[in-house]
Amino acid sequence: MEGCGKVLCKETLGDNVKETEYAVRGPILDVAAEVTELLKKGEKLPFDKLLYCNIGNPLSLGQPSISFYREVVSVALNPKLMDSPEISKDAKDRAKKFLEEVKYPSAIGAYTSSPGLLSVRQSVINYIQERDGYPSDVNKIFLTDGASDGIKSIFNILVRGPQDGIMIPIPQYPLYTALIRLLNGTAVPYYLDEDKEWGLDMKDLEENCNKAKADGKTIRAMVVINPGNPTGQLMSVETLQEIIKFCQKHKIIILADEVYQKNIYKDKPFVSFKKVINDMGKPYSEMELISFHSTSKGVSGECGLRGGYMELTNIDEYVFSQLLKIRSICLCSNVVGQLIVLVLNNCID
Repeated sequence: MEGCGKVLCKETLGDNVKETEYAVRGPILDVAAEVTELLKKGEKLPFDKLLYCNIGNPLSLGQPSISFYREVVSVALNPKLMDSPEISKDAKDRAKKFLEEVKYPSAIGAYTSSPGLLSVRQSVINYIQERDGYPSDVNKIFLTDGASDGIKSIFNILVRGPQDGIMIPIPQYPLYTALIRLLNGTAVPYYLDEDKEWGLDMKDLEENCNKAKADGKTIRAMVVINPGNPTGQLMSVETLQEIIKFCQKHKIIILADEVYQKNIYKDKPFVSFKKVINDMGKPYSEMELISFHSTSKGVSGECGLRGGYMELTNIDEYVFSQLLKIRSICLCSNVVGQLIVLVLNNCID
């Protein structure tokens, strides 16, 4: 023990922990909680309620949950509800099929394989193949507790120390800077241009990459949030192609955060990185890509049930085995979250 007299205290924590910041939860949220308590006690303020908009959390703002999803989950958790006239036949059929997959009714409370139930991963594959028109491998899908869980796993194997740089967009979702700092890596920013509808400046991207390399950093990956969070922009196919060429040139992995792919206007369609690298042909179709999606977004907004997946494309088999090992430490993602992935229309609504 050091001068503070405890094994764990401010003096004994590592700098990587103390210097990690996560803007969507922190001092501002603490103040908001204090204000909420004042309102509950009847204190007069210039407003009578507080809306928490620090994170995308629609159900907490009053968006009703979609009853069908909850019916299926309810029956799967409590098969006695199969006899309830208040539960739709379709929901009962979905729950029954899921329970057959896990072998016996109580097994929804049991661990699954570390990547997740095969039938759920197959539903993910069906969704991806219908979306992109290219084959996917069910064995390269990991079900996760939301997208952030998968991102954390990938960063754990990417970042070896401060010499490793991860390129991240600015503005960005603060998860990325927080994880990079926690793992003692280096965030290498690239800037989105507000005057160009938060578009990407390839010259700026190249300059920031080269500067980091000149400073002795090894650029390991580039995070692309598309559709953008918090900016909301939707990248064109041409922009995706430019990013792919850039990453192929510099030999870095693309990390595609695509969780808002259903939160778009129909006149401007979403196109995935998986589709574009395949459309471009070799050598681009052989590039390393990891894509993330979540049940927290779309129209479901099921943030708290923590469902999601990541797909690994062209990832080295040894690296895959190491990732499987890391994922196995936590045994599996939560099974209710896996069920929600399965229930949503064509996997993710």
